[in-house]
Amino acid sequence: MHQRPIHLIAVLGMLAMILAACAGQPATTVPPPAAPTAASTELNLDAWDSVVAAARGQTLNWYMWGGSESINRFVDEFYGKPLAERYGITLNRVPLADAVDAVNQVLSEKEAGITAGAVDLIWINGENFRSLKQAAMLLPDWSRRLPNAALVDWENPALYLDFGEPVEGYESPWSSAQFQFIYDTARMDEDELPRSYAELLTWAQANPGRFTYIAPGPGAFQGTRFVKGALFELSGDAQQWLAYDEAIWQQWSPELWAYLNTLKPFLWREGATYPKDENELHSLFANGEVDFSITQAIAGAGSLINEGLVPATARAFVFDDFMIGDFNYLAIPRNASNQAAALVLANLILEPELQAAQILPANGFGLGYAIDVTRVSDPAQRAALDAAQSQLGTAATPAEDLANALVGDSAGVYQTLVEEGWREQVLIGTGQ
Repeated sequence: MHQRPIHLIAVLGMLAMILAACAGQPATTVPPPAAPTAASTELNLDAWDSVVAAARGQTLNWYMWGGSESINRFVDEFYGKPLAERYGITLNRVPLADAVDAVNQVLSEKEAGITAGAVDLIWINGENFRSLKQAAMLLPDWSRRLPNAALVDWENPALYLDFGEPVEGYESPWSSAQFQFIYDTARMDEDELPRSYAELLTWAQANPGRFTYIAPGPGAFQGTRFVKGALFELSGDAQQWLAYDEAIWQQWSPELWAYLNTLKPFLWREGATYPKDENELHSLFANGEVDFSITQAIAGAGSLINEGLVPATARAFVFDDFMIGDFNYLAIPRNASNQAAALVLANLILEPELQAAQILPANGFGLGYAIDVTRVSDPAQRAALDAAQSQLGTAATPAEDLANALVGDSAGVYQTLVEEGWREQVLIGTGQ
């Protein structure tokens, strides 16, 4: 579900693959986008009832990654129905193999001078967001003015920066994810768990061959995220990585490679090979070859247990700090034909009851909150959130631990530097 970035120079020339391993939905499963007629008139977000009235009767073309049947069902059930029943809006979910398809559509419309575009809303992240923002093709100054925006912690750097790019009112959050480890209570006690990268090295040296991580690189952002977490801890500060600084990179990257190369001989197969993705790591963990796997889901090990990918005794945990998290966002193109409907959906998604529904794997989504639950004062809404959290059970990392360990991801340029540097400084000579 994570979207890999694109390069701006390739926006108009190709359709890259962000999630190449995931097949998009067949075009026949969803009607084609409704033909745009005229661009939306100026909307007054300070008079919300007028936005709701303008949205009635509109067909909302939501361009989103379509590679997960369960997410598609969740969207249709939990958003499509209330949009129709409460607001008179028809949701047209337009499935994509790659979010860059929507970016290319919007940029092509800009080149053609189309003011009433086909794309009303995009599920977006990272450099896809940066590309449209730099092209001045995103609706500005709306996300913090939604009625439910008061429930969002806009001061959280993991939220107000999208891979280092300031959100600045151009995006609204949908859900969140955070890096976590998984262990097996049948093999280890909780008090044996390492709680930092420094402790992990000590643990690995005492238990050679029992730990490994995913090889960082395109399509394996979890491995990149593990390495960046080590960089944050070694440098003692996650904040300094939010904007690119060549001097800081030159200072700390040698320390990062030294740490990983010190760890390498104690890895599974002595670091001669690495899992290529999360499923391969889950398999090594389930087979007892290594003692840790990873997840990004708020349900922790719960959904993996239900899918039979890890033992029933598996549990999730985090280090005390530097556990990188991020958010999924929604953005509205500046030339969207149905901006009012897009605004209504973005606000609906932030309702506490729907936020509670999205964290439950049984509903098909299973990602974390976009809102700060401590800002929810309504007793019924808070009860819904508490009930959902309790359903996650003991396989999930305690919410307090997640919050205490959360840090935002680095500026986007470090993604490439970490991946290419790891390949040159750590992987070379391993035969991969």
